[in-house]
Formats: sequence, structure tokens, C-alpha cells
Amino acid sequence: MLLREDLNVLILGAREAIFALDLDDITVKKAMVKWQVTNKEQKECSNKGKDATNDCKNYIRVLHKRNDDKMYVCGTKAFTPTCDYMSYAGNLTLEDKQEDGKGKCPFDPSQRYTSEMVDGVLYSATSLNFRGSEPVMMRSSEESIRTEFSSTWLNEPNFIHMAHIREGESNPEGDDDKIYLFFSEAAVEYDSYTKVDVSRVARVCKGDLGGLRTLQRKWTSFQKSEAQLSRSKQQPASSGAGCFPLVPGDSSQYSAVCAYKIDDIKTVFSKGKFKAPVPVETSFVKWVMYSGDVPNPRPGACIDNHAREMGFSKSLELPDKTLQFIKDKPLMDQAVEASGGKPLLFKKGAAFTRIVVATATALDETTHQVMFIGTKSGSVLKAVNYDGEMIIMEEIQLFEPSETVKILRLSNTKLYVGSDVGVVQLLINECGRYHTCVDCVLARDPYCGWDLNVGQCSTINSTHTTRTVIQRLSNGDASQCPKIVNSKSVSMSFFHGNTVKLECQPYSNLAQVQWQLNGEPISASNTFQILSDSLMIVNASADAGGHYTCSSVERLFKTQHIAYDLKMWSASGTTALFQVKEKENTLVAVVVVLSLILAMLVIWNVYRGHLPLPFCHRRVQHTREESRNMNQPPEHKLASPTVNLNSNNNHMNDQRFSSSRETDRLSTTVGSSGQISLKYIDDESEI
Repeated sequence: MLLREDLNVLILGAREAIFALDLDDITVKKAMVKWQVTNKEQKECSNKGKDATNDCKNYIRVLHKRNDDKMYVCGTKAFTPTCDYMSYAGNLTLEDKQEDGKGKCPFDPSQRYTSEMVDGVLYSATSLNFRGSEPVMMRSSEESIRTEFSSTWLNEPNFIHMAHIREGESNPEGDDDKIYLFFSEAAVEYDSYTKVDVSRVARVCKGDLGGLRTLQRKWTSFQKSEAQLSRSKQQPASSGAGCFPLVPGDSSQYSAVCAYKIDDIKTVFSKGKFKAPVPVETSFVKWVMYSGDVPNPRPGACIDNHAREMGFSKSLELPDKTLQFIKDKPLMDQAVEASGGKPLLFKKGAAFTRIVVATATALDETTHQVMFIGTKSGSVLKAVNYDGEMIIMEEIQLFEPSETVKILRLSNTKLYVGSDVGVVQLLINECGRYHTCVDCVLARDPYCGWDLNVGQCSTINSTHTTRTVIQRLSNGDASQCPKIVNSKSVSMSFFHGNTVKLECQPYSNLAQVQWQLNGEPISASNTFQILSDSLMIVNASADAGGHYTCSSVERLFKTQHIAYDLKMWSASGTTALFQVKEKENTLVAVVVVLSLILAMLVIWNVYRGHLPLPFCHRRVQHTREESRNMNQPPEHKLASPTVNLNSNNNHMNDQRFSSSRETDRLSTTVGSSGQISLKYIDDESEI
């Protein structure tokens, strides 16, 4: 997904297609271009053991804007990564200048990767081969360089994010810009019988050209360190719990968001100790802190004023001793600690998958970092940290729980969320979700405040003042909110033994629902089941009747949402019901007796010959009708018609069959077409 705010479009890479969507309304498709694999490419991919229907397609994985306003796009192309150039001028156009995408784009559409376009040059971290066994971080340019194929450098990595930091601008030490890489990998430094994933941060220098003899066309500045969750010593298994911006393991029940200062990372790389492998016995390597002499210039450092003073103006001139040292020992002994020594957010539940951060200006003109966090269960959390206290303002379910949030992109006012099945657009400052003053203030959303003039939760702007808007971010104090008048009770009745459901949906996801019966709190039991949005009364008896209230409690503020007056059918009503049934039974008995007497009289008169048999008369009439029908012209003969129930011409059927209905028996069949078929029954046995 690529935001082109200069063109007011959202460029979206999909399977074998690229879309340009309106940035203000993504349901409006402005353009589309297809980029499909050929039958030959699909067959070759299938012959290599991949699924022809799913794997052997072209999944667009890389989208970047170039300096010339054109876009660089790469796709998996049936496990043959390929890149091309694309432009947009009302239509999307691929320039058909295809080039090899190995090392720029993953082979496997499900494989994690990351990339960054820096001054027209692509930096990427992915796999360089079909099997995914050669992970690399590389720069694609005339001076293309990459990492070593060594577990010391990258060991089963899971690439997360890449960022360009302009550290070289106006730097007094003459330092260079850095490219930072965030990833997780199987740790080589822990003594463990099982694989342990740890969070890492690595960096390279933008001007790195590789070595002359040692590390030819390889990074001479690649260094990595563990990104630690907190100052306290963690067990190895928990150190990969998902620090920002990393993804936790599927088996973890917890996720964390951590912030790291660039200055802290620089200090570890420029002044920290190195780790070194030490052979133990014959088949085991132990990593310990290196305590020997460190070459000069310092291994892993960029070309700066100190290196230039020693006569080294580029990495190709660095001595082999410095290069061999960083080739063998790219891992730092000291971990980079999270800012503040602890996570900003630590939460049990669905694993965090993506994060973006926006800056909001509150009513008092203070700025706050608002985090939008995607989860594996298809939801997005909106959170903010106030002086060490993390507040989750809301969690919005955007996709089905089985659809993971894969992409987050942030513009000035909107958030774009992508999964494997679709894209959703959200306003980041949507305050209309908070329906009452208490909910608005308790949410502690820096974008929102309760506007007393209009009586609604509104987005903070420059015209608002503390006299007209209530916003309490530090403590969520809603005491100044106008008093809420409780709503009228809803009257409900139930039958003995039934299950009764009383619904109540609190507005805030942080609020706790509290139910009361006649002013007394209700606790969960065999009779009462308290759900997130309702109260279930199982096998309700007369004791279940009474006045029920549902309130939400948040930060000691209680708001009543709804009330019910519940009662069982009264005893007098039940007695009246029995009396009615008794009268009905008596009437039925009288009707049955009279019917039997009438039937006996009819049989007696027929036996005595006082009444003719009805079928004889009907048969005669039927014969006359048939004779009359036979004398009609062919087009007037009575056939078996089909009457359309939807027709407005039913009076025609009434005219045509008025006589035949009196003389003939009709059978009616309703078909799936919604029509009624009328047909004659001539056999007396079908009566």
C-alpha cells in the first residue's frame, strides 16, 4: 500500500493487479492495471512443487515512490520476483521495463520482508533464493552490496521494518546517514536446547561501498543488537514478546509496544562491547563478551572525521583487520533498552501485528503520541500514553477474527487498514463514537472533547476553549459533565420457566457493566449469566421479577444505560386463561354432539330414500359440461390452465371457470415458480 497524497490516490497492490483508489473515499476506484503471470511461468512454478492456483501468481509486494514521481513496483511473479516502473496520470501504466527482483522482493507471497526507497535507491531485506534459505539485507544500485550468508549475521530472520535516519546532516563528527532494520531471529547467543527468537535492531551506513578484499560487495558497517523489553533481566523466551515494531510469536498470549531512542541505539553501536564466539568442546559455540583489543578505525563505524583523519575516505580503503573483526563479530554484547525501562503497553490477547503513530494536539496545546495497533484477530487498537499510564481508548473490529491486519498506513486525518481480503478507511479523529459527555471525557482521547454549546463530542480545533469544551486527559475527570437524566424503564413480561434476555451495550470498551435488581448488585449464578452486552435469566421464576438497571462503570464514574421492569404473568390472568379454555372445551363438546346427531339424521333419510345421492347429480352435470365443451371450437376448449399468483388479471380466470368450479373437483399444486397449477380430477377415487 502506497499513499500518494500528491495525487490524492491510494495505490494498492493485490494479486495480479494494482489499484488506484480515491484517497478520500477508497470505495471509488480511479484506475487499475493488471500484471499477470503467463501460462508458462505458472507451469514452471508448479513443476517446482508450488501450488499453481495460489502460490504461482503475481503478488504485488513492493510499492515505492521514486524521485521522478514514478513508482517502483515488484511482484512475486510465480516465485520469480520481478520489478517494473509505473506511472499514474488518470490511468495506471506499467512501463514494461522489467528487471530481476531477487533480493528486492520475496519469492514466497507469505514471507515477511521490508524495504525502503532512499534517494532513489532501494534498500531491502528478504530472501535471495527460491527456498528462502538465504536471507539478506541489500542495497540495489550500481554499488549493490548485501549481508554475508552466515548465521552470525542473520539466523532465520523475520523481517519487520526498515527506516532511514538522516544522522549525517550537519553532524559535527562528519557521520553518515543510517538505515535501521528491525527484525526478529533465532538467537545464537543463548544456551538453550530449543530455538529462542529475540528482537533485533541492526544498522548500516548509507555510504557503505563494501571492502576491497575482505567483505567485497558486502556491508562493512552491519551491526546488530538485541532490543530488550525492560531493564530487568528477561528470560530468553520472553525477550521476543513483541517490542515495537516487532511481531510476537503465535504461541505468545502477550504483546508489548516499546519505544527506543535513536541516541541509545547509536551509543550501543558506537561505544558498546562486542560479543564473540568461543568454541566449547567440539560441537558447541558459546557467545561471550569480547574483552580483547578493538581495531582502529572502529569495526562497524561509518566513515567519519576520525576515519578521514586516519586517511580513510571510503569503506573500500578500510584495513582488513577492521573488516575481518566485524565480519566475525557483528553482534553487540549490550542490548538496547526500551525508553523508560519498560514497555509503553503490555496486553494479553490477540497478537499485535502492525503499528503506526500519529501526533495529536490537545485542548491545552500539549502534544501526544497516539498509537494505532493492528492485531492478528482483525481489530485495531487506539492507544495513548499519559505520563507512563497507557490508555486504550477503543478497539475497533474491522475484519473477521480470522483475518489478520497486515498493513497500516497513516495520513493527516485518516488511517488505512489492509488485510488479505480488503481495505478499510478510518478517521483518526472520529469523535462521534462517544455518545455522552461521560463517555467522551472518560475516553481521554486527545482528539476529542465534549462541546457544551452543541451537546456532543467534537474534534478539538483552534476555535475551542476550555470554557466551551470539557477535556480531561490526565485524570479523565467527568464531574463537570451535565447530569444525565435516566431513561424510562422498559416493561417486560415473561412466562414461568422461560429464559429472559435483557440487552445492554455500553458505549466504552473500557467500561465494566454493572447490573442491579431492585438496587442490589447482581452476581453471576445458575440463574443470572452476565454477558458483555446482556443479562441472561435462566429458568425464570416469580423471584426474577423486579426493577433491573444496567450501568457502565469507568474510573469510578457510573452511567445508567437502560432499565427494565420485569414481571411474570399474574395469577389472576392465569385463572382467567383457564376459564376461557374451559368454556372453549364445553363449546367444542356441544358442537361434536350436534354434528353426530345431524350425521345420523342424514344417514337415516338416505337409507329411507328421502334424500338422493349427491354424486349422481354431479356426474350428470359433469357429463353435460363435457358435452358442451366438446361442441366448442378448439380454441375455446377448457384446458388445464396455470394461474400466476402475481397476475393482476385474476378476474379473467373467474369468468372462464365460474361454471366448471361448480361442477368439477380441482386440485391445487404450488410449484417453485410461485405459480398454481389447476388440473382436473376425473377419477372418483381421488375424492
